[in-house]
Amino acid sequence: MTTKILSNENNDLTTSDYLVIGLATCFIKEDGEVHQVEVIEPIPSAALEVILRGIPTSYKLAYATTIGEVLSTNAQLSSLEFLNNAKLGEKFQQRALAATRTYKRKGSVAKLIPIGTKYTELNYSIERKRLLNQSRLVTRDDNIKQHPNTHKTL
Repeated sequence: MTTKILSNENNDLTTSDYLVIGLATCFIKEDGEVHQVEVIEPIPSAALEVILRGIPTSYKLAYATTIGEVLSTNAQLSSLEFLNNAKLGEKFQQRALAATRTYKRKGSVAKLIPIGTKYTELNYSIERKRLLNQSRLVTRDDNIKQHPNTHKTL
């Protein structure tokens, strides 16, 4: 039996809808030093398709589950042995709901990893470090200089 997720914005989702979460290795820069952290994040369908084709990724594993299992209690996620010591990613619930919708639109991707299955055959690489708390300061020098005739009618 499937039940709807109660919320005006989420009335299109049920607790049995497919979702993939991943265990990613990320980095946080503090006081000039870079620290490694494990993060649990939802993986949207388009990202999963590309990751399963073998591109380098910071994900160590992908786990197929349902949105109901993920949202029922976050304690359930930490009870999974392979997710121990990992933290939930920023805006996890909001991103999980959005990722679930991507699988509803593209149902064929949901067949790549069966529910309850852990997939570890990823091309794991941390060569390009993924910084979580990196901020980009935009300056005037970042503006693109346009040709003087760009906005003129000739």
